[in-house]
Amino acid sequence: MCAPSAVVSTLEGWNWYVLGSLPRAKMHSNEPTVDHLWAITMLLSQLTVGALIVWHLLFHISRDNLNHLLTECGVAARRLARTTREIERKSLHLCGLLVPLLHQLLLEFGVAQGWCAALCWQITVTGWITDGLRVWGPPRVRDAAIWRAMPLREHEKAQLSGCCYFSLGCTIAITFFPPAISTASILFLVLGDMSAALIGVAFGGESVTIKLGREGKKSVEGSAAMFVVCFVVSCSLFARVSLCEYAAFFGALAATLTELYEPFHLNDNLTIPVFSSIALALGFSRTLHCESESPLLLWQ
Repeated sequence: MCAPSAVVSTLEGWNWYVLGSLPRAKMHSNEPTVDHLWAITMLLSQLTVGALIVWHLLFHISRDNLNHLLTECGVAARRLARTTREIERKSLHLCGLLVPLLHQLLLEFGVAQGWCAALCWQITVTGWITDGLRVWGPPRVRDAAIWRAMPLREHEKAQLSGCCYFSLGCTIAITFFPPAISTASILFLVLGDMSAALIGVAFGGESVTIKLGREGKKSVEGSAAMFVVCFVVSCSLFARVSLCEYAAFFGALAATLTELYEPFHLNDNLTIPVFSSIALALGFSRTLHCESESPLLLWQ
């Protein structure tokens, strides 16, 4: 086993000195291209959105057919109503897929990474100011009809919405990490968190009665679903990178534990992209230094 690297060498040529100054890590020859990132992100988005379109068509055609489908999937009768509401609520979160899609599209058209980051900061600052006015602005502003059209949870009506933290988390990931890693971490947040919520609501506590999380409200089934989704997403994005499973495992684990325990009491829309990006960068730093020692490479 080789020693941990002091340099976090990312997949797009950025080097972050975290624990000291040691020689630079060798750049990987099979780093994900913008075309590959775009193709995988688009494929995952199409599959997810397509499934929800079919879901909503079934919902509007007949609720009985929808309940029958859920029952066939193993959802208990007492959970049908809550599962349906959770799917409807989480379907709005799929708008978050536009962030990595637009990011890759801008890079595809030759827009510099720095300009993409600057655009993200402009959008984030504007969003925080606007939502701050909704919460702390003058009474005339707080009572505006436009706020009532926002799909807010009850606890978000008196505080900043999750969209603010989502925007900030994505912006930090895009600014301080390369496109491959930031794309993976944002997909962890959108698809992984959605799968944890849906599986947790539909099947949580059925097979394993142990409750997890800071408040004991999270299920083993939901956390396992998030880990699997994040791991598969990461392996798909970094399929051309040798030993990608190592970084994918720790990236998925970081995202799952962050969603589970919400460290520092921060909104997980902010912390999941940041912590999973750090875990992926550290994981790839280690594999890039260990790659030449791997016996598997002797057979290539």
